Amino acid sequence: MTTDILLPESEDYLGVAVDLGRETHLVRIVVSSRRPELTQAADPAGNQNSDNFIQFGTSETRSKVSQNAIPRLAEYISTALTVPLPHSVEEKTKLHVLDTVVAMITGAQLRPGKAAISYVRSQGGTPESMIVSSGILTTATNAAMANGMLAHSNETDDSHAPSLTHPGCAIIPAALAVAEREAVNGGMFLRAVALGYDISSRIGRAMGGINAKDFHGHATHSIGPMFGATASASALVKLNEQQARFALAYTAQQSSGIVTWERDSEHVEKAFVFGGMGARNGVTSALFAESGMSGEENVFTGQRNFLDIYCPKANELDHWISTLGSHYEISITNIKRFSVGSPIQAAADAMVQLVKDHELTSSYIESVEVLLPPGGAKIVDGRTMPDVNLQYILAVIILDGGMLTFEATHTYERLFESTVKDLMSKIFLKGEKSFEKFETQRPATVKITLNNGQKLEKHVAAVRGTADNPMTQTEVETKARELLANMMRERQITELIESIFGLDKSTDILSLRPLLTL
Repeated sequence: MTTDILLPESEDYLGVAVDLGRETHLVRIVVSSRRPELTQAADPAGNQNSDNFIQFGTSETRSKVSQNAIPRLAEYISTALTVPLPHSVEEKTKLHVLDTVVAMITGAQLRPGKAAISYVRSQGGTPESMIVSSGILTTATNAAMANGMLAHSNETDDSHAPSLTHPGCAIIPAALAVAEREAVNGGMFLRAVALGYDISSRIGRAMGGINAKDFHGHATHSIGPMFGATASASALVKLNEQQARFALAYTAQQSSGIVTWERDSEHVEKAFVFGGMGARNGVTSALFAESGMSGEENVFTGQRNFLDIYCPKANELDHWISTLGSHYEISITNIKRFSVGSPIQAAADAMVQLVKDHELTSSYIESVEVLLPPGGAKIVDGRTMPDVNLQYILAVIILDGGMLTFEATHTYERLFESTVKDLMSKIFLKGEKSFEKFETQRPATVKITLNNGQKLEKHVAAVRGTADNPMTQTEVETKARELLANMMRERQITELIESIFGLDKSTDILSLRPLLTL
């Protein structure tokens, strides 16, 4: 028997236990704006003894959205590469390609990247695509996975706040791997990347976006970009509308990832969840369909479909799909100024300014209070990974005279130095309720109390690099040069940057390979 419990959409429900007498009833939770009622619902297939499941939204809104969503997505994917990008979107896409490629190159030097390269080296495979920095050629699927892990090894990759995703670290490795396999031109590659961001964000938004953790424990960071990677790869292998439907179905089946990545202590699992898994699964889905494998034609409809299980905001999907081709999500995707977790960015920016403006040293500091949006504060409070530990990052900024280097953000040993630990103990983080509605802007306030009683304060509403305060091309290029300075010759760095900025005129994506090999 199916039991529907209608609950008002303004409430949060982490779980419901229902006692209906001797019989055990699993329940279906329906979040609705209507008055809550307890009703008996029949199985959509007509069965009276159906298993029950957690389901989001009302059946009316789900039906209206889900019938059209997959056909429209599949049609858009199958034709996207035939339509030129607006100039501003194409230029913004180049910035994200550069930023993500730099993340891959630098990530190859860290433990997650080394682990991914070691794994793929042991697998061999048809030499279709290259693992960045290593020169290893392997299958497009394996290359996408490894490069995805490289891209999220060091927290310098981009992020899309409204969908709670890091699109670049999954989508760009997937697009690059398949573009190499197909030997497409640079313009097609850029269009495929922008397409991936568009699909990723729309799925992430439907999953609840920035508030997804209030609804479920599924990882938007893996599932949204997984659909984006599928779209990019599907377009590059020229799937038709029917085949694109199949690819989306296989991605729905592969959709996985839970937020236990927050407890990863060495960033290896996190790199797989955010980057490697989505890239690998997306390429797999596209190549399954290309090879002739069929599947479900509309995975967003029928009983227990993808939207029912993953998407509490499915009723918004119709709107976001209607904006495909006019609203490009890459245009509002953030590029990080610092190689640290997104919630730390504004606090780090504020601390850099305070230390430099007032020539502060650790000996002056009595205490530091940091205010962040509550969701972000939970992610970066006292974590075991240095690049997502707010107290550590602010401490090293103070100790290093207002500087925050790539080396400092990724040195585990320094996390345990006595001078660092002493200063960290003076830094207190609070989730500020009044910042809650600004979660996507990632604001921060840093308040410093000095030993002499003087108080200093700095508020950053939108850190440089966010959609509300974007970095310029020159700034993104400067970031790239700084991160690559100790890994590549200056001439190679310049050639790489110029090649990426000239991708729209490139006739062969394979020309990037020599520049991506250390």
